[in-house]
Amino acid sequence: MEAVVTPEILLGRSQIFIERHHQVDQKDLRSPKTPWAAAPMIQIEPVLDSFKCETLIIGAGITGALLAERLTRHGGSVVIIDREQPSQGSTHASTAMVLWEIDRPLLELTEHYGFERAARCYRASLGAVRGLIALVASHQLQCQMRQRLSLYLATDEAITPLHDEFLLRRRAELPASFLDYSDLLKRFAFTRAGALLSPIAADADPVQLAEGLLALSLQRGARLFHANATSFDSARGAVGVGLDNGAVIEAHHAILATGYVAPDIIKSRIQQSSSSWAIATKPQPENLWSDGALIWEACKAYHYARTTADGRIIFGGEDDATLIDPAARDAAIPEKTSQLRHHLKALWPKANGDVEFSWAGTFDTTVDGLPLIGAVPGYRNIYAAYGYGGNGITFSYLAAHLIAEFIEGSTCSMILPSTAMPYRRRAAAFVPGDAGDRPGSLLFGTHPQE
Repeated sequence: MEAVVTPEILLGRSQIFIERHHQVDQKDLRSPKTPWAAAPMIQIEPVLDSFKCETLIIGAGITGALLAERLTRHGGSVVIIDREQPSQGSTHASTAMVLWEIDRPLLELTEHYGFERAARCYRASLGAVRGLIALVASHQLQCQMRQRLSLYLATDEAITPLHDEFLLRRRAELPASFLDYSDLLKRFAFTRAGALLSPIAADADPVQLAEGLLALSLQRGARLFHANATSFDSARGAVGVGLDNGAVIEAHHAILATGYVAPDIIKSRIQQSSSSWAIATKPQPENLWSDGALIWEACKAYHYARTTADGRIIFGGEDDATLIDPAARDAAIPEKTSQLRHHLKALWPKANGDVEFSWAGTFDTTVDGLPLIGAVPGYRNIYAAYGYGGNGITFSYLAAHLIAEFIEGSTCSMILPSTAMPYRRRAAAFVPGDAGDRPGSLLFGTHPQE
């Protein structure tokens, strides 16, 4: 999912973005009806008194769950807090298309950052998808995860850019095949000029995935509490997180895994919020395309599609950076549903257009399609991960590993020098990444919380 943005738009919306977070609730992140299994309401103990812990994760969605799993797997002592029910915010609105291809083509990233750095980002994303698939399999998490192929479809008759993308991916040793019109028609029955076919993708139920990861972490000794973090202080080394009831949690490290609902200590000028809409049809297993491949289009304002284990088609897109207000976003659902049904039938005429679920969600995207993962400038030992765009679950997995390596003091293979991302530096009014506790570092091609 992606919105078309420019540095000027990002700069102009930055202060609005920061102020709006104060009043964003979980229910504001999505409309209520999605096809995912309803997680049972669980009784979470509130924080009544102040206490100390090793690592505090704020947010119990998919990012928080992956962080908790990664840290507890290596013996870390973890506390997770959330002011709402776990996995019921942006996670519940996800279409859970686990892709390693990034919102920006490798060609575009290469233009901005050079081939080696761009390829490095793509390889890291590929490694994240492989790692997540292996993690789910090793613990037999019941989340309906299925390994899939992905199809990156041409949107017009000009297939030269798509073929150039294929050649660059092959140079980067990324797995991909080029399908021309006849190949695509024969194998998948789509009538587009061409496509890139890639292995190592997956789909899942995002709520079940997050719940399974949380349960695994709790079995290892992590603790989950209901609490609303309202203030952050790391001036004395340890991180003091103030709660709305006056209690304070003191942690050696704190991680903000709150996604779009970021606190006001996050001040990024290279990201933008946007909304996306999706529909899920009634089950129609007899009408699905070959292999249930994940589908997305080779353009900026793209549509995306997947199938489900019970034979539904999920189709989404129509992203809009101007419809962020929850009421306005949800009021657009009927119109967006009609548009999505039209585009689905154009793509796949065999589809039965009977829609059972229609919903919308709000997400963050960045000017280059890469996430923001790292240390929060000016707040020692506080880390954050957000700005995922259309790669939410993939980048959540990556964030969990990068931040865990920082906390554990490991040498992170994805650290790049601060001069590596001039495109981002031009898009930002300032570059506070150099003010973190690892001067001049970038994570996964991102400043530690610009």
